[in-house]
Amino acid sequence: MSHAYFLTGTDTEIGKTFTACALLHAARAAGFAAAGLKPVAAGVDANGHNEDVDSLVAASSVALPSAMVNPYCFRAAVAPHIAAAEEGRAIDFAIIADAIAAARRQADFVVVEGVGGFRVPLGVDRDSADLAVALGLPVILVVGLRLGCINHALLSAEAIAARGLTLAGWVANTVDRDMARREENIAALGERLAAPLLGVLPRLPGAGPECAAGHLRLPG
Repeated sequence: MSHAYFLTGTDTEIGKTFTACALLHAARAAGFAAAGLKPVAAGVDANGHNEDVDSLVAASSVALPSAMVNPYCFRAAVAPHIAAAEEGRAIDFAIIADAIAAARRQADFVVVEGVGGFRVPLGVDRDSADLAVALGLPVILVVGLRLGCINHALLSAEAIAARGLTLAGWVANTVDRDMARREENIAALGERLAAPLLGVLPRLPGAGPECAAGHLRLPG
């Protein structure tokens, strides 16, 4: 039986992909066959590649087909529901669920990275929270350590719990290296989030996620 988690964040640009890759390296070090998936991505380079997807592939020890790793990749680096509408495409949760089920048959440890924060729209009447519910996976929350992070984290955790999902753990990622009262903020989060702290990631200029893996422990 594989372990699979839906990884979300308190906002965009708070290190979800870096954290997901670090978790994959930690899983590999623990002897797991690990795979990272990014069901929905927006923004590609001149070669049609999405940076987040490429990072997850590089951090994985199991080679999966690109359509399984990333079923939906949109050209414009904008909110996915806008990018999907511009391309005349709809995001089908069933296709994503099938991709994850197939990945779990090949890997022991699977990280499914969401897009943006927990409530990012994925269509006219659905968002990433609805996708998390459809998948039914335990959730890992990446908290970007900067001013306002306590409010963002508690609101995200409340939204996760309101949907009947399990918060398997949270990761504190140092976004602002000069954040005032950083340790006090981490302590306040620990007192209020009903889930284990999986690790605190420091700022590691020039270092990859394999170096950050040593600062994490796996959930469960």
